[in-house]
Amino acid sequence: MAFALRRRPDSGLGNIHSSPGAPSRNVDWVLMLAISALSVIGLAVIYSASYSKFPISGTTPYGFFFVTRQEIFLIGAVIAMVVVMSFDYEWWKDHARFLYGATVMLLVLIVLMNLLKVRGNQTVLSFDFGPFNVQPAEFAKFTTLLLVATYLAEDRADDLPYHRFIIGLLLVGLPTVLIILQPDLGSASVLVVMVMGLMLVAGAKARYIFMISVLSGLTVLAAVVTRLVNEYQIRRFTVFFNQNTTDPAMRDLVYQGRNAIRALATGGLTGKGWLQGPMTNAPKDIPVQWADFPISAVGEQFGLIGCAVLIGLYAIILLRIWRIAHLSRDLLGTYLCAGVFTILLWQVFQNIAMTIGVMPITGLPLPFISYGGSGVVTFFALMGLVQNVHMRRYR
Repeated sequence: MAFALRRRPDSGLGNIHSSPGAPSRNVDWVLMLAISALSVIGLAVIYSASYSKFPISGTTPYGFFFVTRQEIFLIGAVIAMVVVMSFDYEWWKDHARFLYGATVMLLVLIVLMNLLKVRGNQTVLSFDFGPFNVQPAEFAKFTTLLLVATYLAEDRADDLPYHRFIIGLLLVGLPTVLIILQPDLGSASVLVVMVMGLMLVAGAKARYIFMISVLSGLTVLAAVVTRLVNEYQIRRFTVFFNQNTTDPAMRDLVYQGRNAIRALATGGLTGKGWLQGPMTNAPKDIPVQWADFPISAVGEQFGLIGCAVLIGLYAIILLRIWRIAHLSRDLLGTYLCAGVFTILLWQVFQNIAMTIGVMPITGLPLPFISYGGSGVVTFFALMGLVQNVHMRRYR
């Protein structure tokens, strides 16, 4: 007696009987593998750059502390990505205003905490919840992109009208100004560059993009002149334009930047081997290397080949995002991908450029590599948006 196999309806992720257009069957695994590879490399870099920076407790290198925390952050980041992927990006569009408003409120609280000197003279950039910190400026990348992309997608004209350009600019301007007031010029620059990329894809005229650049420059200048930006941020720019300074107040910044360049330059073609870098593994040569200058640890330990592999993985991710933007079923999906593409490209460029001394030190993390919870969760959530667009391109 023969038994006929009955085709069951799509029951979700992993169902081999689901239709070819089901979201669960359209995950971009090339993108997923590239992200995973960078995250694993990041764990190795964080450990090597931190394990000898502090006294050893018992027989366990202190670097395990940072790696263990980063693993916890990665677990949370993967959960965030899965959550973002699970709901159609139309759902996220419907909740964009609420998420944006909540982020602005958190940014306002951070500014007020600094004005009231809640932590004395220490600058507040995050909310502390026991062993973990939540940095609203990082999450603003996700929520601001979501709202601006939603707003721009409402107009299907080939050219972006001037009034819509101005409104879109104001939507980005509010969180950007609040982030500058913290002050966090690095994260503010990400929002500015992100909106430039979005506006360009949406059909903004060249003079509009030029206007963004001028307004951004004037905003930063005004913040510096009025002393809204603290002295430490100003010193970072001063060091960039005068890297041979002997001013004792700038000694640490000069020392940190020069040693990062030396570590990167002395790795040669193949590097000196993992945990064998004299500067990376020295206790005090490059302070906060695991967060600010991870590419210098890659260069010293794995050489030019290691850096090329790292940049190659970023290139794969960017190419996949570009491809998904073209495959999107609608303008909203295209704009979301364009925003993620711009954010990732700018942060990778800025972090590597500040390491080799061609851009000011801003503290922007290297995506998926640098130590930090809010940053890695945000980037996995952004990748979740891109996967969301790819998974639902047939609907």
